Amino acid sequence: GAWNCLIDPETQKVSSHHYGIIRVFTSLWNHPFFTISCITLTGLFFAGIHKKVLAPSIIAARCQTVLAEYNMSCDDTGKLILKPRPHVQ
Repeated sequence: GAWNCLIDPETQKVSSHHYGIIRVFTSLWNHPFFTISCITLTGLFFAGIHKKVLAPSIIAARCQTVLAEYNMSCDDTGKLILKPRPHVQ
């Protein structure tokens, strides 16, 4: 949407007597997909969606689950932790 907004010849055709905020609103009115995308992104940001992105911790937790079967673990940075072998009699 942003790329289409930037390369659209209509964006340059907005009248030169429009200044500042009026020019911005005219451009946004001409590109509804970009406008809706920006509003949605702003709404998600204010709703706190950026705090829910925890991909590194999810990956580390899954690795720890798999490595536990081999008596190993890893920290949050991915460093391998070898645990002592259990004594089997």
